[in-house]
Amino acid sequence: MRRQNSTCDPETGAHAVGEHSGGTREPSDVLTTWQPQSRRVRRHRGTADMTPSRRGSAQLRSLALGTLFPGFEGRSEPPAWLRRMAAEGLGGVVLFGRNIDPEHGDAGVARLAAALHDAGPDLVIAVDEEGGDVTRLDVAHGSSLPGNAALGALDDPSATEQVAAELGARLRACGIDLNFAPVADVDAHPDNPVIGVRSFGFDPELVARHVAAFVAGQQSQGVAATAKHFPGHGATSEDSHLTEPVLDAALEVIRQRELPPFQAAIKADVGVIMTAHIRVPALDPDAPATLSAPAITGLLRDELGFDGVVMTDGLDMHAISRTVGHAEAAVQALLAGVDALCIGGDTVGPEPLERIVDTMVDAVRSGRLPERRLAEAAFRVRSLRRRLRAVTPAPLARGAAANAAVRAVTTSGDVALPDAPVVIELQDRPSIAAGAVPWGVGRQLAERLDGTVVVPVNESGPDARHALTAHPGRPVVVAVRGVRRQPWQADVVRAVRAARPEAIVVDHGTGTPPEVLGERYVLAHGAARITAEAAADLLASRLRPPAR
Repeated sequence: MRRQNSTCDPETGAHAVGEHSGGTREPSDVLTTWQPQSRRVRRHRGTADMTPSRRGSAQLRSLALGTLFPGFEGRSEPPAWLRRMAAEGLGGVVLFGRNIDPEHGDAGVARLAAALHDAGPDLVIAVDEEGGDVTRLDVAHGSSLPGNAALGALDDPSATEQVAAELGARLRACGIDLNFAPVADVDAHPDNPVIGVRSFGFDPELVARHVAAFVAGQQSQGVAATAKHFPGHGATSEDSHLTEPVLDAALEVIRQRELPPFQAAIKADVGVIMTAHIRVPALDPDAPATLSAPAITGLLRDELGFDGVVMTDGLDMHAISRTVGHAEAAVQALLAGVDALCIGGDTVGPEPLERIVDTMVDAVRSGRLPERRLAEAAFRVRSLRRRLRAVTPAPLARGAAANAAVRAVTTSGDVALPDAPVVIELQDRPSIAAGAVPWGVGRQLAERLDGTVVVPVNESGPDARHALTAHPGRPVVVAVRGVRRQPWQADVVRAVRAARPEAIVVDHGTGTPPEVLGERYVLAHGAARITAEAAADLLASRLRPPAR
């Protein structure tokens, strides 16, 4: 049965009834607490509107602000400029690790969110809480959620749905409305520097079923999910935080490999889809997807039938900020069909936002940006928060994340340690997306086994063999992360194994070659604290019986 959805004119507020174009769903797939898309906005298809604006400057400013999602500095109170913009109609804000006070934890986040909502009742509070390697709420200690690679390796969609629901409940308790997860990219390129373990895997159908499960679980708690990074960042070999990657594949390959997870997210009624700052010549040789009408309006809106909020990835990323620039990118993104502009990675003050708003208003005044397009975008963003407030969270069973982490971590050979080990941790440079978050099995083993020695090793040293000489007779654990992007790690493992053949490898990455893993290894499938704890429990099991 296809759903009947009300539609709304963003200018008049008039409602009509029309069919949802995102495809059909089986009865068992229907979410009872997350309402389907409540409107189908009639999109303005032109690229210019020479009709003078019917709104005053204050109204146009409010509409422009309604598309913006900046970041800010502060852990307890929003700055004055942010309160002022929220009162004027700011669309949302993004919380980063800098906004999380480790001393007050989730309670501190909830107080900050309450102050933000007091300043703007329709303000959408967003965070990037993927789990695994990318966490904001747990930035001080490492994620309490298994990451996508771990969930994909487990390949139990019901477990993924339960983990996402547990996350959604936590986010809602913190006052957060929107989470920039799940990653819907397929891990299709071995040298990709930014996706890797953030993906559920390399099989499009596996990724699709877990994306759908994650969306369903999180949104059952009244927190909007975000499928990212459209049309797919996993097959690129560069990081859009630093440059403009290219997805150089035929359109038919993209349809078969990149799009199934996004189609699954749309079928699951995902609230938001985030764009990628990548160039896709098969779709548009002239602009990155974020700024491309063929990608956003043509493919995502018209072909795939998505009627929710389309949001940019961070406009501070170099693929945008060091090419067209923030303000021009804002106008081009809106023209392409985007609704929400994520800005606040590096932009944490009012001045850049004022420039962006002025540029958008000037574009409307000149007729370059249709006023209706701006109003449509602001309407979608504003409606999201109102829609979320109406959701009654579904019943929740606790403990899903811990259970999934234990099940996902796997071993080969006898990995139970006979004594406190020397742990050689090979330090992968964190991606900008993940940031510097504590990771590794070393500290977890040190908490379980007195006398554990942890030796961090970078590409420049120290020589891991010195640690082996200093601690003769000790069992050896080598923790690796990102071997496929950091070949020097394979060299260190070979050198350690030549001296100590019994060494156990703990892999915190994915796609590590068999010759690096050897015969005795533990697969943690990412750098989350919770999977490191599960790995440490396995390693310490002979010396430290599990608690009863």
